[in-house]
Parts: sequence; C-alpha cells; structure tokens
Amino acid sequence: MKKRAIITGITGQDGSYLAELLIQKDYEVHGVVRRASTFNRGRIDHLCSDVGHPDAAIYLHYGDLGDSNSLLRILSDVKPDEIYNLAAQSHVGVSFDMPEYTGDITALGTTRLLEALRTSKLPAKFYQASSSELYGKTTSPMQNEETPFYPRSPYGCAKAYAYYLTRNYRESYGMYAVNGILFNHESPRRGENFVTRKITLSLANILAGKQECLYLGNLEAKRDWGYAPEFVEGMWKIMQQPEPEDYVLATGRTASVRDFLELCMKHLHIRYERKGSGKDETYTDTKTGRTIVALDPLYHRPAEVDFLLGDASKAKRKLGWEAKTTIEELARIMLEADCREQGISL
Repeated sequence: MKKRAIITGITGQDGSYLAELLIQKDYEVHGVVRRASTFNRGRIDHLCSDVGHPDAAIYLHYGDLGDSNSLLRILSDVKPDEIYNLAAQSHVGVSFDMPEYTGDITALGTTRLLEALRTSKLPAKFYQASSSELYGKTTSPMQNEETPFYPRSPYGCAKAYAYYLTRNYRESYGMYAVNGILFNHESPRRGENFVTRKITLSLANILAGKQECLYLGNLEAKRDWGYAPEFVEGMWKIMQQPEPEDYVLATGRTASVRDFLELCMKHLHIRYERKGSGKDETYTDTKTGRTIVALDPLYHRPAEVDFLLGDASKAKRKLGWEAKTTIEELARIMLEADCREQGISL
C-alpha cells in the first residue's frame, strides 16, 4: 500500500519539488491549497489539472493554516503517514510590513496543524520547515544544530516559535515531529521577489529590452545558497530516520549578494563598470553606457542579517546527505531558465 503524504505550501518552490520527489517514490501525495480568486499553481500544473481530477498525480484540498477546522477535516479525510509543513508567509522583507499576519500563519499556523494532528491521534510523522533566519545576528563562524538562535525579523521570530513548538510536541506527546533547518536554497521556481531570482529574472529582462534597471538593497549580505531539489531530498531523508531529530541542511559555502550578481553578469557576458560608493553605487554596462544595477533604500530592512554559513555535518553523517550543486552551477541553472523564457541563449 502506498504511503500517503500531505504537503502544505505545495504550490511553492519546495512544495512542488517535494511533490515530484514523493511521486517518484510511489507516494500518494495530497496538497493543501488556499482558496483564491486566481490560481497560483504554475509550479504544479504538470502534476494535476484541477482539484479532485481523477487522473491527477496529486490530490489537492482546500485549507488554510489560519483555519483549524479545515486542517482537521483534511487529516481525517487523508489519514496521512507523513505531513510536511512548508506553508508560511515566507518573505523576510514582507514580514516587517506584515508582522501580525506572519506570526499568525508562520507561527500559530504550525500550532494549529500540530494540535490537529495530536487530537486526531493519527500516527503520522510531522516535518516542520525551519529556516537559517533563526540564527540571525549570529557570532558563530558556522551554524549547526547547537548554535543559539538570534532572529532579526518577524519571520525569523515566527520560525523560532514554530521550531520550539515542534520540539515541544515531540518531547511532550512522543510525536514524531522534526525540524529541518534549511539554509537558502534556490531554483528557477524561486519566487520573483527573492533576491537570487530577482537578479536572474531582471538580467534576462534587461537583455531582452523589457527592463531598464535592476534595483537591489544590501549587496554585502552573505548567504549559504544551495539548489532546492537537493534540499527537498534532505527533507525526505530526515523523515525516514528511526528516531525523530532536527537537522541543518546547508552547502557549507557562503557568497554575498554582490558575488551572485557579478557571477550572473559573467555568465551572461555582460561587461560592466562599478561607479560610486555606498547608497550611490551603480553598475554600468560598458557596451551601452546604461546603468543596469542601482541601489534603492526601499530594499533595506530595519534589521539586517549580515552572514549565514551552515554546518551540515550531522546530515552528512547520519542521513548520507550533502549539497552537490555549486553556486556557479546554480546561477547558470536559474539564468538559463529565465533567459529561455525571453528567447535568449547563454
């Protein structure tokens, strides 16, 4: 009999890749989607044509982390073996503008789902998508499962709540409930308002003559960037262990936003000149003389996270998992996808 899995956030980057992975592993996959006036299913269109479609590879259920009754109903209907909670208000910058909503969905939404699972008495395993934003203003040269948290955004704070609650339900009720603390992971399916995808998409649009300039914020922020399909495989591996434990998934390499930007321009053979400094810095295309990258204070956050670098030694040792895609390969994968949409070849 097939295992049954529920994925919240199935329409997102990670949810879509995880759905594909579980289908390959012969799971029956169920996704939770919010009711909206317009569909947001571009990442999973190839897996199902509509809710309840008889030939669908996945089954979709209307529900919301803000609505406990819908979660209880879905658990009762599906009776899953595994639950992957990937849904959240997941944008750090937006969380400063919408802190209450971020807390309600990202933090309390996890409470509603865990409590629904507990009261249902189903023996399902539970995975919580934690984040490297938990570490925030860290002073550790590398961050692992023992590194103290110091979140620097409403999103990070909400994720900290969800992390500790997941651990609390594991310890209090004996539930198989685990956290995957994932460092940044990107792909062509990344949301367009996340900085890596914003860079690759904007540069493709600039080359196609559809955009004048790319505006960015803090170019010096350093992150540990990996490839999303590899990270969702790590999620699955965490859930297959005999004992529930929390794991960091990361590449162990860091690069700045500036590094990623300049790497992308190198892949695209854009010759540039840096002008000015600080908030007035720009990148000029030496061929056209046009400014193609500039800074905008709109994209600076009230509290910045300057540096994150993950130590995934435990995952390598106990799961046999490690990131393989380099940042150079990642940038090329993302650029090729965005340029292909514009009819441009690298």
